[in-house]
Amino acid sequence: MSAISAKKLRVGVIGCGKISDAYFKTCKLYSSLEVVAAADLDVSRAQAKAAEYGLAHAYTVDELLADASIDLVINLTIPQAHAPVGLAALRAGKHVYAEKPLSVTREEGQSLLQAARDSGLRVGSAPDTFLGGGIQTCVKLIQDGWIGQPIGASAFMVGRGHEHWHPDPAFYYKAGGGPMFDMGPYYLTALIAMLGPIRRVTGSVKTSYPQRTVLSQPKFGQLIDVEVATHVTGVMDFHNGVTGTIITSFDAFGGADLPRIEIYGSEGTLKVPDPNTFGGPVFIRRKDAKDWSEIPLTHGFAENARGLGVLDMARAIAEDRPHRASGELAYHVLEAMHGFHDASDQGKHYEMQSACDKPAPMPIGVSLEAFR
Repeated sequence: MSAISAKKLRVGVIGCGKISDAYFKTCKLYSSLEVVAAADLDVSRAQAKAAEYGLAHAYTVDELLADASIDLVINLTIPQAHAPVGLAALRAGKHVYAEKPLSVTREEGQSLLQAARDSGLRVGSAPDTFLGGGIQTCVKLIQDGWIGQPIGASAFMVGRGHEHWHPDPAFYYKAGGGPMFDMGPYYLTALIAMLGPIRRVTGSVKTSYPQRTVLSQPKFGQLIDVEVATHVTGVMDFHNGVTGTIITSFDAFGGADLPRIEIYGSEGTLKVPDPNTFGGPVFIRRKDAKDWSEIPLTHGFAENARGLGVLDMARAIAEDRPHRASGELAYHVLEAMHGFHDASDQGKHYEMQSACDKPAPMPIGVSLEAFR
């Protein structure tokens, strides 16, 4: 990412739920992006966002797709709609950046990538938190040999489900939901950014409770039938020889006291910050040290920068280079998540079929100010 001028892309946002505010707030700060329209199945929600953020248009989904002046669609719909809406946007001649996961099924994800290749358009996908100062500092520390040769990794996202806080949590327990498909992309994407692609996986999964009771408003007391695994334990073999473990769970009602991610190397251990954030802290303990040392962040974008992946994609289009939060990376993550479940069902390792490049590191010293 460089500070050269780039063509400003006109952006339309489809899906005006809770996460959309983060995109509306940050994308308007990036000079390469001009958010001009919002759309939602409930047009009143699009109208409210358009009024709040000063957008030119509040559309139905079809109206937004028909607007030939829009170059790129940010797809913030529920997971089951990621692929259908993404395909429709590509067919309308627009680049697509989707919230995670890329799609619900591998077949849908493959269709998205093929449609983009056929049309010469780009597909990108959240999470883009790995582009922030926290994970990028860890990428540099590993690259510069601070922990020696990486040997192993562990990742934990263990807590209670979203029904105690989210206003409409049912989709978290349907296809495309559950702790792995909801939160796993943050952890797996960060691991791939630091260690490269995955060769094979295995896992064990379970659904601990057949129903969940909503504890938040406005649907307090409603029951949700659970259709997905809610406790997932996975093992990964990376192409570079590192072995890793990951646990994601919505079943720890008493919480947990576990690190987010740790990377173990021949010369030390790296404690990686929460991959659902852009910043730190980052800690390292060398093999002969008694205590952990906090490492100052080497990279910018340590604040909440949702939409940084969209900005990088816009810059990449202008500079004719690969974008970092790519569809291929998101598909590799999607396949690994399915692989954990397949391995549990079949009692064997799942050999990964997809490949992705390790994302290029972000440049040091570049911050939001360069792109206002």
